[in-house]
Amino acid sequence: MVGFDKGGILKIYFLSFISHFFMAKDIIFSALQPTGDLHVGNYLGAVKNMVELQNSGKYDCFFAVADYHSLTGDMDAKDRREQIIQMSAELLALGIDPEKSTFFIQSEVPEHTELAWIFNCVTPMAELARMTQFKDKSGKQVKNINAGLFDYPVLQAADILLYRAEFVPIGKDQVQHIELTRDIARWFNKKYGNFFVETKAKLTEAPKVMSLLEPTKKMSKSYGDNHVINLADSPGIIEKKLKKAVTDSGKGSAPGAENLMLLLKNFADKETYKEFMEAGKKGQVRYGDLKKAVADGIAMYFEDFREKREHLLIHPEKIREIMGAGAVKARKTAGETMEKVRKMVGVR
Repeated sequence: MVGFDKGGILKIYFLSFISHFFMAKDIIFSALQPTGDLHVGNYLGAVKNMVELQNSGKYDCFFAVADYHSLTGDMDAKDRREQIIQMSAELLALGIDPEKSTFFIQSEVPEHTELAWIFNCVTPMAELARMTQFKDKSGKQVKNINAGLFDYPVLQAADILLYRAEFVPIGKDQVQHIELTRDIARWFNKKYGNFFVETKAKLTEAPKVMSLLEPTKKMSKSYGDNHVINLADSPGIIEKKLKKAVTDSGKGSAPGAENLMLLLKNFADKETYKEFMEAGKKGQVRYGDLKKAVADGIAMYFEDFREKREHLLIHPEKIREIMGAGAVKARKTAGETMEKVRKMVGVR
């Protein structure tokens, strides 16, 4: 039997502590609402970056299907259940790996709403009234302007801070929400003691994909199915949608053509993109050929995704098993956070 003196044991503990300290990874949180098929704008704007961050090995990633957030909209219960499973399947098919990330459904971790209530009690109403996205969202559902629509940034802050996330990968249009999250962390810390980190935005260089039919507007399902290219669309449907895509504004500019070139750059091979760039410099681009090249590129790029998605959706019980296991992992961290928070605010 090998023996150790006190100095040797202390040295081992010290080295173990130092190793753990330097090996600790920054935590990243990101979530998507289950509100319909993912489209190419969602992919380039969020999911592609999520997968790259996960696969970098530099971060502890927490990714969620934000089903509680979807309650602020007009979707009925049956559609929501289906969309939760579909969103889970699509993210898995795109490369979110439950072995590398903690991937779960928000409502299966009740600590999210518990922390949101506590945050509600430190967040001034005036700060929520400043949030620009409330005005945008309420304008799109004038018959359903509910309290959740007004308050969802607080739940969003709880989603992030529950896991003590240092970073949230977002686009510039979401910076205001991260600023509010940082404010909520400060308000809580000031009232109850220093605990929550002040999360930073990890700005992505994601391209802004525009609507096929109104290329001055960002691609969104809210405008209609023909405005977007869904990742699950068949090659035939992709080609049909792109044939209808607007290329010229009629005012001496061609935002639609620029949008098509953006899609070509991201989904076609480099040689094809180079050929069209050179033709563009000479003013010799034939829009019919460009649309066909974009359609072929997108169809080929997501061929593997479509196959994986179809296989997963045939076995919804497997999806529930994967997401359930992810929720167990998430609740471990969430539970540790809430145990401390409850004591800090005096309900334990």
